[in-house]
Amino acid sequence: MTPEEVGARLGSLLAETDVTVGLSGGQTYARATVDVPPDSWRPALLAARDDTELACDFFDWLSAVDELADGFDVVAHLWSTTRRHGVLIRTRIPRSDARVRSVVDVFPGASWHERETYEMFGIEFDGHPDLKPLLLPPEFEGHPLRKEFVLASRVAKPWPGAKEPGESEAGGSRRQAMRPPGVPAPGEWGGA
Repeated sequence: MTPEEVGARLGSLLAETDVTVGLSGGQTYARATVDVPPDSWRPALLAARDDTELACDFFDWLSAVDELADGFDVVAHLWSTTRRHGVLIRTRIPRSDARVRSVVDVFPGASWHERETYEMFGIEFDGHPDLKPLLLPPEFEGHPLRKEFVLASRVAKPWPGAKEPGESEAGGSRRQAMRPPGVPAPGEWGGA
């Protein structure tokens, strides 16, 4: 199936007016992209997996995109190992209620991805069996992939030693330039 046919097929299976079908990835790597409302998130992944023409039996990845005031796009990529085509399924959820239904029971491989998306974006996956932090230390506060997350600036501290690196015990605060082996000092170049 062409990407256009994959998108049209999934769109017709969902039979909703809020479904948008398009292409992403350019000509050579184009794939169907299907945008669904949050209530159709899980049914869309089920339809892509269970339909015999689509047969998207391989869960590739799931993540999110912070769209600022528009909310978050939760994105999943599925692939058919028998039909050799893929589909990107997206849903947009509001910032004020960042939650969507878990698809771990549809694709068990989504568990790690949902946990990472929960931790990095703060998106809840209702029905996830073990939604707990995965990558960050327990004392970490915030969601680092949200665009409003402020990166901590590096704090400049004085050198903890008594002398700067390169200073000798005899004093003198000038560091000696280091040359690679075999390279003469500037005054030792051959010639006049």
